[in-house]
Amino acid sequence: MPDLSYSSPPDAAAIRSRNAGLFIFVAILAAGAVYIGTHVASDLSPVRETSAMPWLLLGIALLIALGFEFVNGFHDTANAVATVIYTHSLSPNLAVVWSGAWNFAGVLTSTGAVAFGILQLLPVELILQVGSSAGFAMVFALLIAAIIWNLGTWYFGLPSSSSHTLVGSILGVGLMNQLLHGPSGTSGVDWGQAVGVGKALLFSPIVGFLLAGLLLLVLRALVHVPALYAQPKGNEPPPFWIRSLLVLTCTGVSFAHGSNDGQKGMGLIMLILIGTVPTAYALNKAVTPAETQTFIAVSQRAAQTLGKYTGGVAPPANARAEIERYIDTRTLTPATLPALQQLSLQLGDQVSRVHTIADVPMSNVDNVRNNMYVTSEAIQLLEKSTQPALAPADRGAIENFRQQIDHATKFIPTWVKVAVALALGLGTMVGWKRIVVTVGEKIGKQHLSYGQGACAELVTMATIGAADVYGLPVSTTHVLSSGVAGAMAASGSGLQWSTVRSLVLAWVLTLPASIALAGGLYWLFRQVF
Repeated sequence: MPDLSYSSPPDAAAIRSRNAGLFIFVAILAAGAVYIGTHVASDLSPVRETSAMPWLLLGIALLIALGFEFVNGFHDTANAVATVIYTHSLSPNLAVVWSGAWNFAGVLTSTGAVAFGILQLLPVELILQVGSSAGFAMVFALLIAAIIWNLGTWYFGLPSSSSHTLVGSILGVGLMNQLLHGPSGTSGVDWGQAVGVGKALLFSPIVGFLLAGLLLLVLRALVHVPALYAQPKGNEPPPFWIRSLLVLTCTGVSFAHGSNDGQKGMGLIMLILIGTVPTAYALNKAVTPAETQTFIAVSQRAAQTLGKYTGGVAPPANARAEIERYIDTRTLTPATLPALQQLSLQLGDQVSRVHTIADVPMSNVDNVRNNMYVTSEAIQLLEKSTQPALAPADRGAIENFRQQIDHATKFIPTWVKVAVALALGLGTMVGWKRIVVTVGEKIGKQHLSYGQGACAELVTMATIGAADVYGLPVSTTHVLSSGVAGAMAASGSGLQWSTVRSLVLAWVLTLPASIALAGGLYWLFRQVF
């Protein structure tokens, strides 16, 4: 086993370097805290809340959400630094700081598509009433369940997936919500969305195993450099070009991990903010007056387009209730399209009364935001359905309206990204060693070679990048550990089947365990709240 602690007496230069790094790290944390505090204070300054309870719940929920990202950092990101540490390309201290910095960059540049894709797994009525007791029970249950399982698998050094755990927790809350309400029509799990997420989580490790093995075989056939496929000698670093390659792949995996995994925490934080202080965060205050006018025009165009397919049926008395029913059941009735047309007209009318979306009266923010949410979800379902058969131009007009709605509701303030990035980066620097040991020396029978590490990380980087494009949550842990196993198998060095069995067992148990944990906690918190 390599010396991960680098415990030999440091020289004066090393001490100065370490102190300088610590100073820079503390300075970044302090600057981030000031930035976050300033922007939160600015956002909340118009809010008038006489009771202390919403602020208390907000603070606790944000701490738990950031705690999840902190645990995610040392649980998942450790995979990114395993290869550079085990090949002595970087010292452990430098590797985790470097990886943390690139996780930070990945979070800041992320699009938010994965964040809101995860939230679509939640029951519709809990999304619409996230500020209620049931909404807080939901947020606390799924986050605490995910943290408990992540900490347990980390303690035993098992590279379990934080993404897998969070999805299981969301499913557990949805199932328990449905059980508690019985046959009352209350929605549980969005199984269509769950199947899509499940496929991404299921197939990404298989992709990692096969592609990493194939890439290593291609590399050996084309690049005849024995040093690339050799095990590290003692604590001696690899040749410069190999070292550069491994640092580059570590950088790519860290950046990709931040851009994908960081979004899960962002989505949950936005859910918390919308529930506790909707007047500040339910609608995107950055929408300009020109964009507001575009929204009004596009909503009117969408309503006219939907009118072609209503068959002359009058809208129901409660249009939003009909659309919520459609989202829950996926069943189109004669009243669905008239209701959607009515909601589109209503949204255009509500927004036309103000200069910008930011000026929507505080008393009406919740109603406008919820109308927008269900309208967007319903349009998304229509686009996936064959009924009604929309003409291409009509489909484009309706899709344009959905994009305008999403711009007004699916946004992430920069301070939220900074907070998640700091939590993820800090976590990376704290508890990396257990997972690194498993990835580096317990998957294969031989020490991880330079070529194996590079192939596994290149495939991981590409897989997560592709998932980002399609807004799918994938597991850095699963892809990288399976990539290492694939590279080991392709090189003929063999696998340690006891470790592989433990990894597969953790993979198989993560979903049912997190479902049970979150479901039980949701039931408990419903009683408490």
